[in-house]
Amino acid sequence: MLFNSIDFAIFFPIVAILYLFSPAQLKIYVLLASSCLFYMAFVPQYIVIPAVTILVVYYAAIGIENGRPAFRKYYLAAGILVPCLMLAFFKYAGFISSNVMSAARAAGWETSDIVLQIILPIGISFYTFQSLSYVVEVYRGHQKAERNFTVLATFVMFFPQLVAGPIERPQNLLHQFRVVHSVEYERITSGLKRMALGFFKKLVVADLLAIYVNDVYAAPRDYNGLQLTIATVFFAYQIYCDFSGYSDIAVGAARVMGFRLMENFRAPYHAASIREFWQRWHISLSTWFRDYVYIPMGGSRVGGRRLFWNILATFAISGLWHGANWTFVAWGVLNGVYVLIEIMTTNMRDRIWSVVRVSESSVVRRTTGVVVTFLLTCVAWIFFRSQNFDDAWYILSHLGTNWDFGAIRTPHFLLRQMPVALGGVLFVELINVVQSRMSVTKVVSRAPLAMRWALYLGILFAVIFFGVYQETQFIYFQF
Repeated sequence: MLFNSIDFAIFFPIVAILYLFSPAQLKIYVLLASSCLFYMAFVPQYIVIPAVTILVVYYAAIGIENGRPAFRKYYLAAGILVPCLMLAFFKYAGFISSNVMSAARAAGWETSDIVLQIILPIGISFYTFQSLSYVVEVYRGHQKAERNFTVLATFVMFFPQLVAGPIERPQNLLHQFRVVHSVEYERITSGLKRMALGFFKKLVVADLLAIYVNDVYAAPRDYNGLQLTIATVFFAYQIYCDFSGYSDIAVGAARVMGFRLMENFRAPYHAASIREFWQRWHISLSTWFRDYVYIPMGGSRVGGRRLFWNILATFAISGLWHGANWTFVAWGVLNGVYVLIEIMTTNMRDRIWSVVRVSESSVVRRTTGVVVTFLLTCVAWIFFRSQNFDDAWYILSHLGTNWDFGAIRTPHFLLRQMPVALGGVLFVELINVVQSRMSVTKVVSRAPLAMRWALYLGILFAVIFFGVYQETQFIYFQF
């Protein structure tokens, strides 16, 4: 069930009302049942996969907490390996088989063209990582094993963030399912406003930009350098508004029912370095890889080649997590290379800025960092969005060629849809600028009543009249 569907427009109000007005002892069952229904709206039989994951981590965590010290690692291994093996099978079996076949043919062996075709269970990467964090935190002693199976199942299956995050830690979310949430006007309206912003980002900005991006990236050789550049910049904002829009809807929907989810984005294109970008982009995943992959490998405590390896390996795994395609791995490795270059050139860049007498807090230095970081991020997004390496290389090698303004195609988009989409981008960035200095909620609440309602109605008007209503899937649903 997509957030931007009629089904969800009917589903969510019913669930929210049932949950808020149900007796305290029934609330958790309403949440779990509705979450299972939400998941089964995609492929009903795949509900078995999260069910197996929940069963495994439930008993593994209890075994870790109650078992003999000598067996704790075995319970941990079971709680990690079983969900990971299921993730590997459903997400990477086809990728592995196709690469094995390609390698065999390259070696001169005769092979069939049979490649495993498996439908990827929606959200499997997200709920698997959330389940893994629960088991690891119990093992580390940071979280008590949950004895109530229904509570743990709801933690894994909670529908607002089930299929695309944020990837929650048990310390933040698990205990909230024991709280009795009631009707609170300010909280509910705050959640609805956050959802409205998410729908605006998705329907008005991301999906309008996607019209041009999809055309160009489907056949990049039909477009000149200017069009390729425009499409690449558009994609940077398409994926940001698409994914942060999903996160806004998830956070808002949870807030309506009384739950607090972590913030997943913090104005990522305002970052002045690649390292800062990853502190602002998909924060729940970035911190997950930091805490459960990078730091256990030694993190930054080691030096030299080992540090370089830790960074590159973490980013490569992150790229592979995003998709079973070598282009995603290249995207991850490229971001890792960016970080390594930043680390190696820190002293040199500081000396250059000191020579020209520009302080670290200078607006010029900050602006330069933001522009360079955005451009580097856009280059990396080419690998993320391209269908294969040939397309990615073609786009990269032609970005600066043949900037013919008269050859720009799709005039209907340029005349009607692009101005709306670009206006939406400016509006989103204005919110980010304000949020970096003070709470947007407080700013809006202090505005005159007429101004507040003009803003609310303006967003609603934009969603209704300019939104793309084709139930387009959120980009991160494929992961």
